[in-house]
Amino acid sequence: MKERVFDLQDRLIDFAVRIIKLSNALPETRAGKHVCAQILRSGTSPAPNYGEAQSAESKADFIHKLKIALKELRETEIWLKIIVRPGLIQHAATLAPLLKETDELIAILFKSVKTAGKKEER
Repeated sequence: MKERVFDLQDRLIDFAVRIIKLSNALPETRAGKHVCAQILRSGTSPAPNYGEAQSAESKADFIHKLKIALKELRETEIWLKIIVRPGLIQHAATLAPLLKETDELIAILFKSVKTAGKKEER
């Protein structure tokens, strides 16, 4: 049996794709367009920021770039909740798996920042 490889970059790219698909489902109202622009920016940002972290020039630069990705994920989580509460999309309950993925990615990046920071202190 082949062992499954965990690839955070692929997971972040898949997350960005899900955000893009969600943005296409938002209404063409004033509010829908505003939220769409915001969530597109914050929700697609973590993947390239994580990619930049992989080429960081120092441990401090690595941590800084991970923190940016983490900040963007937290912002995306808020935008997702803003979409759900007023029912900006039909069947808002279908966003539960995306919110769960957001929480998981936040936890992973938070732990990565914490771990990298400990290694830097040594």
